Amino acid sequence: MKAVHFGAGNIGRGFIGKVLHDNGYEVTFADVNAEIIDALNTDHEYTVHISEENGASYKISGVSGIHTANDTAKLAETVAEADIITTAVGVNILPIIARTLAPHLANRTTDRPLNIIACENAVLATDSLKAAVLAEVDEAALSNVGFPNSAVDRIVPIQKNDNILDVKVEPFYEWVIERGKWAGENKLEGVNYVEDLMPYIERKLFTVNTGHAAIAYYGKTLGYTTVSEAMDDEKVVAYLREVLGETTHYLTENYEFTEAQQKEYIEKIIARFKNPYLSDDLDRVGRGVLRKLGPNDRIIKPLVYLHENNMDHEALSKLVMYTLQFDNSEDPEQVEMNARIESAGTDGFLAQHSKLGSQLIEEIKSSI
Repeated sequence: MKAVHFGAGNIGRGFIGKVLHDNGYEVTFADVNAEIIDALNTDHEYTVHISEENGASYKISGVSGIHTANDTAKLAETVAEADIITTAVGVNILPIIARTLAPHLANRTTDRPLNIIACENAVLATDSLKAAVLAEVDEAALSNVGFPNSAVDRIVPIQKNDNILDVKVEPFYEWVIERGKWAGENKLEGVNYVEDLMPYIERKLFTVNTGHAAIAYYGKTLGYTTVSEAMDDEKVVAYLREVLGETTHYLTENYEFTEAQQKEYIEKIIARFKNPYLSDDLDRVGRGVLRKLGPNDRIIKPLVYLHENNMDHEALSKLVMYTLQFDNSEDPEQVEMNARIESAGTDGFLAQHSKLGSQLIEEIKSSI
């Protein structure tokens, strides 16, 4: 069985590539990073290290690489033979991947099932990838090709390894895939297949991602520089619990998760954040402020729901202010946000960008 994974970064090698390898796939990584691709084609293996005390190490062997810009003939051949194609490139890159994939998919000669899965930190990313592919090729050319959406969760800390290919990852991971859109019967082990993916997407988004944002933005106001430093402060942990208590109301109101189930999930997430082997830089965790203050993202969507339903939302209101005050001049989105606030004011920015009403904006401004 053969797999092609677009994106040979740490998530690709340390998470998706490892799961595919553990399922017996021969994994080919496609990327434009020549240094990584050359190393893959020289070594044909790397090691995944689990970031915990006495953490295990796993050898991932039989791998190779393709430079997507320079090795187009090899890419076409590999895509034609693939049983599964995955991505971990960032949702903004998916249209480029679609244009790369489309002509090769149209030329597939095998009738074996093929599944294409975007493993991105975004809602229904595979649907976006499929739409971009269909803009390039007729759907009739995609017979027996499945495009299941997925939700993925694994923390990969900032790291520097002696071997450029080796990766450190946390012990926990979750990969959830839409069962109904999967082509064929050959499912992956170590993956959870579900009929409805949205509960799992939003549970992760409004617990892991909202929690990470709370640590980054509040921790930075207290002068901390890393997640580990921030999580050593009980004020940060207490505030994190307040934020996740509010998002719990959203999740249990909209999905079938019980309070007890969500509490157990939160404790697992907090333990992950406290893992000193996973500590990350707060500037890195907090970058992308415009995306994170978007109307359907980790802070604003649950906040608006709770506000509209007269439920507690003070901690999330504070989180908006902490986000607005975040100071990272190396984040292009931070620079753009600051310019927009200078031009339109805080009220104008939150109304235009986050789509908030005046009453909620006033509550946010008076929250801290």
